[in-house]
Amino acid sequence: MQTDERVLIVDDDAFYRDILCDTLEEAGYASLCAENGLQAWQLLSSEPKRFDAVLLDRLMPEMDGMEVLARLKEHPSLQLLPVIMQTSMADREDVIEGLRAGANYYLTKPFQRDKLLAIVKTAVGDHRRVRSLQQETEQTVQTLAMMDQGRFTFRTLKQGRDLVTLLSNAFPEAGKIVMGLSELVINAIEHGNLGITYEEKSRMIERGDWGEEVERRQSLPENVDKTVSLSFERSEGEVEFRIQDQGNGFDWHDYLEMSPERAFDTHGRGIALAKIVSFDRLEYQGKGNLVIASVRITT
Repeated sequence: MQTDERVLIVDDDAFYRDILCDTLEEAGYASLCAENGLQAWQLLSSEPKRFDAVLLDRLMPEMDGMEVLARLKEHPSLQLLPVIMQTSMADREDVIEGLRAGANYYLTKPFQRDKLLAIVKTAVGDHRRVRSLQQETEQTVQTLAMMDQGRFTFRTLKQGRDLVTLLSNAFPEAGKIVMGLSELVINAIEHGNLGITYEEKSRMIERGDWGEEVERRQSLPENVDKTVSLSFERSEGEVEFRIQDQGNGFDWHDYLEMSPERAFDTHGRGIALAKIVSFDRLEYQGKGNLVIASVRITT
């Protein structure tokens, strides 16, 4: 069944483009192809809200993938568009360079069909979720602009996302804040209160039942009363957020930076993206069930 989820495929190899296009079309995605970086950039910049993800080849004529990626991250309406960097180069330094430049996912040529579809599904889903939150944010009255501090508690992903939408509206760059806070809230619920491990989430995404499993675990007796608290405090030139769950914590040290070891996984980059894109400071404390994030503001 065809959906309105749109993916741009950028590759100078016509045979490979056709394979990617056919695979995604069979899975229900609407896809469009560009044969070089310059053509891709013209499509992206002319209609910034047209696509939900980009499958981007690294080595191309006219304009290579790294240049396209750099332009995306500088464009205010395209900087949050998920980029799946496809390459036959699996060298660690190349992967690190791409991650630092803003690539969200990596796909090695030749690709495995199930891996491709799992990554595309995750990327498109994340982008749709963030865009939905941005739209809700734009429609929300700026109630919190007059508040200097506040504290909230919630249980479910929907409650957390509703709260994030409201809070983000108090900032000029609401889109960036809504993405970062959303990632931290999801982490607090799924990894914090529910104890879902990295490996378990990988399997859930591959099966396509992550949301259902989160709801099931929240209904268990040991989790039904667990909440997450989110507080904020506004001081001169800065707003600080504190998000604390009631779980056993996690080893957060490896998740603050983009890791080449997880570059080809379907998830595991949300905290690092929040640190890079959304906040001026982000740190976990103690056993990992308290995260503090701050953003500078101008008045």
